[in-house]
Amino acid sequence: MANKMVYYFGKTKTEGKGKAKDLLGGKGLNLAEMTSIGLPVPPGFTITTEVCDQYYQAGEQLPSGLMDEVGKAVKKLEKELSKKFGDNDNPLLVSVRSGAAVSMPGMMNTILNLGLNDAATEGLAKATKNERFAYDAYRRLINMFGDVVMGMDHHMFEKAFDKIKKKYKVEDDTEVPAEGLKELCEAYKDVFRKHTGEDFPQDPFAQLELAIKAVFGSWNTERAVKYREIENIRHLVGTAVNVQSMVYGNMGEDSGTGVAFTRNPNTGENKFYGEFLINAQGEDVVAGIRTPQPVAEMPKWNRAIHKQLLEIKKTLEDHYTEMQDIEFTIERGELFMLQTRTGKRTGIAAVKIACDLVKEGLIDEKEAVMRVPPNALTQLLLPSFKTTARNAAEVLCKGINASPGAAVGQLAFTAEEARERKDAGESIILVRRETSPEDVDGMSAAVGILTSTGGATSHAAVVARGWGKCCVAGAGDVHIDEKTKKIKVNGKTLGPKDTISLDGTTGEVMLGSVETQEPKLSGDFAKLMKWADQYRTLAVRTNADSPADSKRARDFGAEGIGLCRTEHMFFEPERIIHMRSMILATDEDARRGALAKLLPFQRKDFEGIFKAMNGLHVTVRLLDPPLHEFLPHDTAAQKEVAGEIGVKPGEVKKRTAALHEANPMLGHRGCRLSITYPEILEMQVRAITEAAINCAKKKIKAHPEIMIPLVGTFQELALLRKKAEETIAATKAAKKFDGDLDIAIGTMIEIPRACLTADEVAEHADFFSFGTNDLTQMTFGYSRDDVGGFLPDYINEEILDNDPFQSLDQTGVGQLVEMGVEKGRSTKKSLKVGICGEHGGDPSSIDFCHRVGLNYVSCSPFRVPIARLAAAQAAIRNA
Repeated sequence: MANKMVYYFGKTKTEGKGKAKDLLGGKGLNLAEMTSIGLPVPPGFTITTEVCDQYYQAGEQLPSGLMDEVGKAVKKLEKELSKKFGDNDNPLLVSVRSGAAVSMPGMMNTILNLGLNDAATEGLAKATKNERFAYDAYRRLINMFGDVVMGMDHHMFEKAFDKIKKKYKVEDDTEVPAEGLKELCEAYKDVFRKHTGEDFPQDPFAQLELAIKAVFGSWNTERAVKYREIENIRHLVGTAVNVQSMVYGNMGEDSGTGVAFTRNPNTGENKFYGEFLINAQGEDVVAGIRTPQPVAEMPKWNRAIHKQLLEIKKTLEDHYTEMQDIEFTIERGELFMLQTRTGKRTGIAAVKIACDLVKEGLIDEKEAVMRVPPNALTQLLLPSFKTTARNAAEVLCKGINASPGAAVGQLAFTAEEARERKDAGESIILVRRETSPEDVDGMSAAVGILTSTGGATSHAAVVARGWGKCCVAGAGDVHIDEKTKKIKVNGKTLGPKDTISLDGTTGEVMLGSVETQEPKLSGDFAKLMKWADQYRTLAVRTNADSPADSKRARDFGAEGIGLCRTEHMFFEPERIIHMRSMILATDEDARRGALAKLLPFQRKDFEGIFKAMNGLHVTVRLLDPPLHEFLPHDTAAQKEVAGEIGVKPGEVKKRTAALHEANPMLGHRGCRLSITYPEILEMQVRAITEAAINCAKKKIKAHPEIMIPLVGTFQELALLRKKAEETIAATKAAKKFDGDLDIAIGTMIEIPRACLTADEVAEHADFFSFGTNDLTQMTFGYSRDDVGGFLPDYINEEILDNDPFQSLDQTGVGQLVEMGVEKGRSTKKSLKVGICGEHGGDPSSIDFCHRVGLNYVSCSPFRVPIARLAAAQAAIRNA
């Protein structure tokens, strides 16, 4: 038997309750759930996501039998509401909306008032005793149908409307009388005929079939595909279609529509938060065309409806044990619920809501840990403006604080411009009257978003919040001229070269670049981190090369350093000169002389880091990059270096040329440098040992781990380990230190061969640390610096699910990591194993690291809290 294609929801029968979200989509499932718990939901039916998949597989044709099932569902609807589809006395009208398993706000198509035709519009006017309302509904349907189903340009209809407004000498749509709207419907039908070559369809079932196809068609529009790409939404078969009986918020002053959250989505505060418009349809709120009123002001308009909404807030939160985002309509004083879904929220709100729901007894601590997306913590670690700088700044205007954070950038006026300038290295603030789904690529590229209309639930606000982007919406004092690329705000004119600062927390727009500061963390954040630490088994270290970074990471909960890159210590002016002298030296004695001058700098750096990490392990990677990276390549700079170190410019040029490599990534670097120039290793190991001795004398517990990079054979490690041990012993003797120094020696596993022979390598290693950046380069054969030319195409064509340099390729590179762990521990059962590539801060990669039994992950300081939470979720998920 073929799968059921249509699921009905209503008072007489609810078929979708308890079905999978993948089948009915988020919206369809929640409509069924809300109906089943007794909320006032207009009845309707859902066409499954499987039908969308079949539609595309059949070359964009609806499967046979679908419209028969739809016909039966319409009959049920007619019976429940005592109305008839296409009737000229009391017509049944429906909305047709998309609804995928993952929420994609505004990305797909919607059609309202479907079922109206010439006769039914007269019937609606009679039934409602409101002619103006009936013809307003009809003109909206013709416009939407033309736009969504027939692909007409919305502006074609706008021109016709402008003519009618001119004729009746009015400015606002709402001022056009019933007679004018009747004329407008005729004008719209003419526009429709002129651009499609056919009449506006009068058969409601024909309208419905075309609308269903249009919603399925919107699944693969450019904007929907781009949104799924940015949000990394993959492996969904398509969208469901929700057909629901219409209720009207535009039937007069006792009607209205709104969007709300059961808690504040910016702060997490347990207060009903949202906006409503009197005498309007739902699309008017979401599209940001009119600026709405906050729901806190609703009691002045209708106290009973406000009270009912607060009761529904409690019912929904008790049922879903989660903050909800709802859409509602009031038709002639009666409340209807049109949608509920888990509300998108900022990272700050996610943490507070999770902690509050535990306090309220709705969820337990383990569930709270699972509720917060690890990457959302980035927003708690977001910069804000320094108070002194903010107080001194010139505030241009104030809008609605739609998404928190601090953003400083130059103005861009279109999504394309924002993307181009971001790719050219600029920080950009996207300025739009209102954003639409077409703008998502530019919104993703911008550091902040500013709109002149719309509210806290507009497209710009919802998308920005989900991405942790700073956004100020509804800044009415900002007048935008997209053509001339200028904004006028309170007497000032600004263009693309001007910089502004946005405060997404207060809604203020400031002139110029205002200084930002690091965030301070709340009590709820500490509570969530404490719960996370109780569940996780993976340790979390940091990648840090300076005492300041080390301290910051420790404040964020780092349990040591997994990667200290020593090459970063050589680039300061007073150091680079000695580094270059060493590289340009013509014999070992001259090299050792230059290295002796670098030793005090290295020793001081290590002491600072060991002090900041007192009692914790610090993995120091010996010099890794090829030597040519430290030398200048243009003639003027080579001349300058020659002068500084007292050699002829020709010598610098000659040595630079001699060091040139065709493929430096696979060239003379890592452990190969120490084999050719053992004096480099000796200086670095001596600096580490002396720093550890100095710390011991000051009662600072230093635990250095010397990491030898880029090992491909056990012989390399055996040779260099012996050299390091000899240097440690010689340094202790020279310093007359007979105490115990806890210095481990291990290697960075970043060459596939090292994974394949890890059992041999482990005989000479106290620990392994996987350098998954290089391991990914060598496994795929991709140069990380050059993938930009083809990687976007690979992701678009779904050859790869995501960028393997951001999220670990678990089937290929992961297999090598797993093999390395198993083989290494077959030789040394207690071998300590970690990861120190960029992947150490990626939640999906951390889950993998947990599953293959690593001891720790290491990531940048700001990602430490993210890694702690992701490690806890991995432990819970895989328990």
